[in-house]
Amino acid sequence: MKIAIISGSHRNPSQSEKVARYIESTLQAEHPDMDTWLYTLADNPLPLWDQTLWEDNPEWNTRLAPLREQLTASDGFVIVTPEWHGQVPAGLKNFFLLFNRFELGHKPALIVAVSSADGGAYPVAELRMSSYKNNRLCYIPEQVIVRNVEKVLNADAAANDAGADAYFRERISWALDVLTAYAGALKPMREKF
Repeated sequence: MKIAIISGSHRNPSQSEKVARYIESTLQAEHPDMDTWLYTLADNPLPLWDQTLWEDNPEWNTRLAPLREQLTASDGFVIVTPEWHGQVPAGLKNFFLLFNRFELGHKPALIVAVSSADGGAYPVAELRMSSYKNNRLCYIPEQVIVRNVEKVLNADAAANDAGADAYFRERISWALDVLTAYAGALKPMREKF
């Protein structure tokens, strides 16, 4: 089984990438037989969608082929999104326009929203509302909203709020277990459709 982790922040460094890397290390530690692939939009911008994507454009094909290969080989996804002004970053929304049912269809995804304060709910609602329709991505009923992100999941334990950090580590572990169960359960759907 393979889980792809998409870090949706354009910033480098970013708290979203910190969370994405923590998720990757948790998957590797708790599911040692699982492959992971982390893709970050920081320093890796994708061109904005235009209609030539649908016209077998050689530039698009060359640019997206390695990503399509990784996404197609994945059985599930973790989508890590920061909350910027109550929204999902434009680059992450663009990501969902560039890939379709052949790469994402009938595969489960866990939304992990990141907020530097007490927010984070708006990106979850936005992704659930408008990022899955044509690509047929299947968001699982669980999500994680990492609030006050600067105070949790840091490599230096002294930089963490101990109670909040323990809570988020446990919550992420549980949500990843749910995601991997969905990935296995949806495999017959992917094979059929």
